Amino acid sequence: MALKESTRDASRATFDQVVDSGAGFSKRIARGQVLRIVDLEGNQAVDTLFYDADEPSERYSAVDTIREQGNVYLTTGTRLLSTDGNVLLTIVADTCGRHDTLGGACAAESNQVRYAIEKKYMHSCRDTFLLEIQTRLDRLTKRDITHNINFFMNVPVTPEGGLTFEDGISEAGRYVELEAERDVIVLISNCPQLNNPCNGYDPTPIRVLVWDA
Repeated sequence: MALKESTRDASRATFDQVVDSGAGFSKRIARGQVLRIVDLEGNQAVDTLFYDADEPSERYSAVDTIREQGNVYLTTGTRLLSTDGNVLLTIVADTCGRHDTLGGACAAESNQVRYAIEKKYMHSCRDTFLLEIQTRLDRLTKRDITHNINFFMNVPVTPEGGLTFEDGISEAGRYVELEAERDVIVLISNCPQLNNPCNGYDPTPIRVLVWDA
């Protein structure tokens, strides 16, 4: 874990918004701006995707990011690479220490397969992503929903190579900050999952702040 606190003053942020549990969020972040995502109450998973703002077909690549940094977890100093091998953002501060790249986003199909047939229609991150795209990001389609980052989510890799969803390691007020290396679009689903401990079975709000360069 590479814990590092930020020196940025929240009162000087040019953007500050609370995102309710289960809600979506999207925003264009200009090169040089810094994005902070705050886990307000602790143990909340924040499913997040990034796209090049001028050419959204170039987007965050979990495969390239994991390969180049040699680690399946994200923390301070991690460079988030695109599908073209370019750096989209760099994590410049992190008070949680580890963020998941493997667990993916919950969906109606995974709710049904993992938990029970009647769970299929429970709200999911994929639904949130799709709704945000349909209402606010008309340049994107459902084909653009690819493998996402799960900020604050704890998904250990077992010795056999499997994944488990465990209680989070984040606490109230912990945050991650990312500096944009080019103009990007951030797309967030503040995870509504109630069936595993990724949100402590109690999804809670997050806070999103942006500082100018």
